[in-house]
Amino acid sequence: MALLEVKNIYKSFGKTEVLKGLDFSLEKGEVLSIIGSSGSGKTTLLRCLNFLEMADKGTISVDGKVIFDADDGKKLTDNEIRENRLHFGLVFQSFNLFPQYSVLQNITLAPTLLKRGTAEEITENAMSLIDRVGLADKKDNYPCELSGGQQQRVAIARALALEPDILCFDEPTSALDPELTGEVLRVIRGLKNTGSTMIVVTHEMEFAKSVSDKVIFMADGVIEEYGTPQEVFCNPKSAKTRSFLNKDIETNGLRMG
Repeated sequence: MALLEVKNIYKSFGKTEVLKGLDFSLEKGEVLSIIGSSGSGKTTLLRCLNFLEMADKGTISVDGKVIFDADDGKKLTDNEIRENRLHFGLVFQSFNLFPQYSVLQNITLAPTLLKRGTAEEITENAMSLIDRVGLADKKDNYPCELSGGQQQRVAIARALALEPDILCFDEPTSALDPELTGEVLRVIRGLKNTGSTMIVVTHEMEFAKSVSDKVIFMADGVIEEYGTPQEVFCNPKSAKTRSFLNKDIETNGLRMG
């Protein structure tokens, strides 16, 4: 049974149809990368999965349980939305750390509010996560005292603190220069090695090619291509996929073989 099943998801804003019937699944421990041009619907899809937006049609199931069904006519309560969000951790491209809190406080805040253990247990887990992302010496620093790469690593640790079933990244390196991009991608690779289930919206094609179990190429609100990295990057069936990857080769030198 798939850990995540997404079926027939649609989302419009006014008269603009952004998602047009998306279907995919993800097994526990897999990494799914979502690639595509700006405006293709990648971020809107993540926001629907994390209940920051509500899809107009379709269903979302986690571990065999339907947690969202737009077609049943029932509006989710605020409590149901909060519960559903706990299945997903979301790392934003702009970090979204609380500037008034230290690294340690940023990571312990949500588990404390949700009473996910004693204060000692929550702090111990947070320190373990801080060490895991390589920032043990920065636990008392504030976001303004950190580089962009360090802030993003704190954001990853914060998302992990609630032990989500699926960790989602929305262009996690888009606000970083190349050197800082590398340190964040190394952390994500390390998460894969520990069996984390992840969805990564990314413009880093080499990273997507090397770390993913599955890749989705989105264009104009639909899944244009869906398969293994070998299938999508080395033998794309869609002309739109080939065009997108060829442009990336021209710009960044992505190796197709």
